[in-house]
Amino acid sequence: MKIALAGIGKIAQDQHVPALAASPDWQLAATISRSGTVPGIPAFTDIHTFLDAHPDVPAVSLCLPPVPRLALAEAALRAGRHVMLEKPPGATLAEVHALERLARDRGLTLFATWHSRMAGAVADARAVLASRTIRTVHITWREDVRRWHPGQDWVWEPGGMGVFDPGINALSILTEILPFPVHLTAATLDYPENRATPIAAQLTFSHGVTADFDWRQEGPQTWDIDIDTAEGPVALRMGGNRLELDGQPAKGRDDIMGEYPALYARMAVLVAAGQSDVDLSPMVHVADALTLGRRRTVDPFHF
Repeated sequence: MKIALAGIGKIAQDQHVPALAASPDWQLAATISRSGTVPGIPAFTDIHTFLDAHPDVPAVSLCLPPVPRLALAEAALRAGRHVMLEKPPGATLAEVHALERLARDRGLTLFATWHSRMAGAVADARAVLASRTIRTVHITWREDVRRWHPGQDWVWEPGGMGVFDPGINALSILTEILPFPVHLTAATLDYPENRATPIAAQLTFSHGVTADFDWRQEGPQTWDIDIDTAEGPVALRMGGNRLELDGQPAKGRDDIMGEYPALYARMAVLVAAGQSDVDLSPMVHVADALTLGRRRTVDPFHF
């Protein structure tokens, strides 16, 4: 099937373009971006021009930042195209609910993707935890914003989510592997004095779950989930790509290159089945943190 890619920035170039190039299901037929292009692929700067020019392309994958994404998603759905959304699926929960209704009314597929759920050891962790008694869970998700979002000021603007842009990846894994739901009970959010979104967050959930997110870590990056169970410790490392049982390696790899191919394979299955997949549970936790969190002002941040 043909697909168009909208928003040719860092994540598109690093992950989406290689995933589509290797996909047995999809052919990248066009790009839509104000600045980025992919060599050899027809490029458009406006979604409506693309939609008029290519009625033969049935799907659009949206990789641009959350705030401008709604207008493009609506346009694609109204034109009868299936839509795939990079995480987070939107700037607000309400707008994603609106897109879900629009897709349903038109019999189209809407896929709100969570790439970290496709990490190599997540499914195994879910299977292990299904038969264990979980006592506590602690997430440590610390990375360097300068490395992953160099010069991208949109992450510091309302709708950009700040440290929750990576933190929501951890929450997407948490909501996938736990055999029970949790809810936020407290949060402390650190806002640089010159920015509108947090640079760090400490979260407390029900059922003994805690999380530490920070965007100021230099050097090695940390994407860990440590689970204490009555039957022994379980841990996910490398963003869900390595599983440890009782302190010993059980399964895994040290890169995330399998995550985006798995997303596009899932999109193909959904389109073929005439189904959608719009799980907003990770984004609900972020919204709760922004609602319930105590604000602390910290030193200004500059790229």
